[in-house]
Amino acid sequence: MIKFFRRIRKSILMENKTGKYFKYAIGEIALVVIGILIALQINTWNENRKEKLEENFILQNINDEFSESKKILKATQLESVAIKNAGFLIMDLFGKPEAIINQRNADSLLFMVLESGEFRPNENTISDLIQSGRLKLLQNKKLKTLLYQWQKDLKSLTVSFNRVELKVDNELIPYLSKNYALRDIDKYGNLNWKKNSTLQIDKYEIFNDIEFENITDDYLYRVISAEIKLNEIENVIDAILTETKYK
Repeated sequence: MIKFFRRIRKSILMENKTGKYFKYAIGEIALVVIGILIALQINTWNENRKEKLEENFILQNINDEFSESKKILKATQLESVAIKNAGFLIMDLFGKPEAIINQRNADSLLFMVLESGEFRPNENTISDLIQSGRLKLLQNKKLKTLLYQWQKDLKSLTVSFNRVELKVDNELIPYLSKNYALRDIDKYGNLNWKKNSTLQIDKYEIFNDIEFENITDDYLYRVISAEIKLNEIENVIDAILTETKYK
């Protein structure tokens, strides 16, 4: 093709037709420019196609990851409700006669409240998107906002669960260590003791102690705060799943 144009150009020059040569030259330049523009357009189309394929791949990964997070969340919510209910049952025992307290399994209830709970979803996809800068490939602005909201809410939820754990470690366990038989509680856990403690201790006294009632009350306040944040983050997960579902 290049040789063909060269022959035409040489023929025109040999005929000393300058006007025709300039017209030809302009035409040739126009063809080259058009060729370049077409090549750029094709290249842009290919790049856009590749980015769209990668975006769809990312959306699928996000949807898969948050589908798993939803399952983990549901399990965490069930655990949180069980912990909260155990705490309310304990609160209902304060100031009650020993016969009433005996109708409940206080050891089992105390074992439940010593479980602080946690929510640990898989964040590999989101972390990779943010660290690699590939988050910019997402065209859905609402989805981007939701992903940032997710990170913010997750940090807040983690703080709430940590507050519950601190209450358990710093107040509940130290109090029970001095006023109750932990062996009787731990028979419901991994230690799986077959017999209660043989040491003499009046376990019912804690239900007449304002200090333990206050500790339990504050503990429940923190558990419910974490439960509220769990429900809030569930709304974010549902919104992310809606924005990333296959269309």
